Amino acid sequence: MSKLKSPLSLLLISVILIALLALFGPEEQSLGSNVRIVYLHGAWVLAAELAFLGAGLAGLLALITKRDLFHDWSAALGRSGIVFWVTYLPLSLWAMQANWNGLFLAEPRFRLALIFAVTGVLLQLGLWLINMNWVTSLANLIYIVVLRLVFATADNVMHPPPSPIFNSGNYAIIGFFLALILLTLLAAYFLTQIFLKNITR
Repeated sequence: MSKLKSPLSLLLISVILIALLALFGPEEQSLGSNVRIVYLHGAWVLAAELAFLGAGLAGLLALITKRDLFHDWSAALGRSGIVFWVTYLPLSLWAMQANWNGLFLAEPRFRLALIFAVTGVLLQLGLWLINMNWVTSLANLIYIVVLRLVFATADNVMHPPPSPIFNSGNYAIIGFFLALILLTLLAAYFLTQIFLKNITR
């Protein structure tokens, strides 16, 4: 495999493309050009959540079928998810500072995100050390279930539902955000491929 086609090279290329795309995102009436950080932070956390969801579903399939392939995907997706989740936090802080001129660290969803980041890092480190397929798959399944249950009941302060982007009626913004999400998911896929290659039995 050429270096250009390696998962690491493809990951770096996709991250560069994400950064370039984010620089030219459409402005918004209230937030102006700073809304581009919000777009990026939204796509990034969505990639993390979908990776966690994939890890949980792969884990469930692994526990049912007892196939190593699903165990491996659960482990790799869980690790990718926590990388995106942890790196989404500074993007969230950047979005706060740029758009609201301060860091609202007590914001309920940010506080929960920080708790799940610390918990997730410790969990993935522990799973890597234990290196037992069924434990990893079960833990990844439980993690995404608990995460979704907790966030479903969390207060919305700086994250008003429903989605301001998809309910904006502005198709330029919606189309741009979808493109950013697809690129970010592609980056998550390449990161997962890196973790898959390094799984040992």
